[in-house]
Amino acid sequence: MFKKHACYLSLCLLVAPLVATADEVLVEPSNPVQLALGQLSSVCPGLAAQLDVPAEARLQAFYQQQGNVALWPEDGRRKALQDQLLLLADDGLDPAHYRLADVAATSNVLCSDFETSQHYLQALHDLHYGRLQQAHYEPLWHSQPPSEDPAVAVLALATAGLTDMPAAFDQARPSAKLYRSLRTAYATQRLQPLAQWGVIADGPLLRPGGEDPRVPALARRLVSGGQLASVPKGNQYDNELVEAVKRFQASHSLQADGVIGPGTVAELNVSPALRREQLRVNLERFRWLAQDLEPDGILVNVAAAQLSVYQGGVPVWQTRLQVGRAERQTPLLKSRITRLTLNPTWTIPPTIMREDKLPAIRLNPEYLRQQNLKVLDSEGRALSPEQVDWSHPGNILLRQDAGPRNPLGKIVMRFPNPFSVYLHDTPSQPLFSKGPRAFSSGCVRVEQPMLLRDLLVNPAEKARTEELLATGLTHEFRLATPVPVLLGYWTVQVDNQGALLYAPDIYGRDGVLLKALGAVL
Repeated sequence: MFKKHACYLSLCLLVAPLVATADEVLVEPSNPVQLALGQLSSVCPGLAAQLDVPAEARLQAFYQQQGNVALWPEDGRRKALQDQLLLLADDGLDPAHYRLADVAATSNVLCSDFETSQHYLQALHDLHYGRLQQAHYEPLWHSQPPSEDPAVAVLALATAGLTDMPAAFDQARPSAKLYRSLRTAYATQRLQPLAQWGVIADGPLLRPGGEDPRVPALARRLVSGGQLASVPKGNQYDNELVEAVKRFQASHSLQADGVIGPGTVAELNVSPALRREQLRVNLERFRWLAQDLEPDGILVNVAAAQLSVYQGGVPVWQTRLQVGRAERQTPLLKSRITRLTLNPTWTIPPTIMREDKLPAIRLNPEYLRQQNLKVLDSEGRALSPEQVDWSHPGNILLRQDAGPRNPLGKIVMRFPNPFSVYLHDTPSQPLFSKGPRAFSSGCVRVEQPMLLRDLLVNPAEKARTEELLATGLTHEFRLATPVPVLLGYWTVQVDNQGALLYAPDIYGRDGVLLKALGAVL
């Protein structure tokens, strides 16, 4: 105890501005905590080197809110913090990133106090907002800036935690079911031995009833994964094994047809360690996502090509989607659906025009007629195709009239965004039975758009849109109440039955996040 007080007194003498004025008036010593924080680079150089400007400002603000006093002199509060830091392992965060220094081995008591507070603040921030910066890895565009100030929110949590540490950490932890259910699954899995399974070799399509030397390895893989009870004899791809494959395909967002092709083999061959690490990666994504979830609105999982409608924080309806291909990815964004386009025309976006349509027109002069495409100038005036130099067409537009062959179908749900994407109907209905469903050029095709329309409008609006649809003419219909829409990306979640539901990493993002998060816990 004497050592601690002696060190604290020495620091006070070091930083106190005992400087006389020209009139020999002695300046009253300032608060030593405030002084030390103001001169952190010289007083606590090791800690200062770890902090960026926002983190240092947050630390100073935290102590100022508490009256600029040491906050961790009691072992009880420090022990409560240590207990909560260890529990971060269940959230997929590494407690080693927030390890507290041994106070007994620390010569500078005040610097130790500051360092403990910094780990505390950082842990609350990472638990609430994510350890990684979403904008750096998977940027999400907002039509309106987020209302919550992270610095203010973390300071409020930290202040509450000084009197109730478990409650503060639980409040920092996202409350969304997506997060809590996946955290529970990960907390259980990380304490269990990893499953063991081998690699299924590539080969020709294996259809139900066929024979293949890979069948025993396939059966062992499904036994290890819990989809099959025992390994049958022989190389026959029999009904029992087919049904097990269908269960695997359904739980991995694949077409559950029992046919084993490259996509199914790729998902079967994801290692047990990587499967478990997927949970960590998506816990981080759900920490990001939690900031933008609203109790009412539309939530799209791009990876799984699935749309959910939420009411009162509960999903009340789901449907399948078709999303952008890997080379034309559907962007992540948050906006509000403000209007519906009924019987839409389709003005071809610049990328599709440049990469798809112009090459087709140059190869086939009849392409425009076959696709019912009109040529317009930049003012929307009709042009004859013969007027255009298709090698250098200039500033023209291609537009397809409303009708059964229009790629946008009968209805488009529009929301402000800089990517020219939207939710829409499509005549390509057979593709909804596939999996994964990455077929579009970035926009999101909806399997049951009229049912979705019904959930966006009130009864009077529904009746009016039906009248307008019946005309066959294009109409813009503005919603009385805009509906939030959030397009996110995650590759595993817990379904309503408590089982893990995986989605293929169609854009190859999991590995980048896993590397950034660090090694396996």
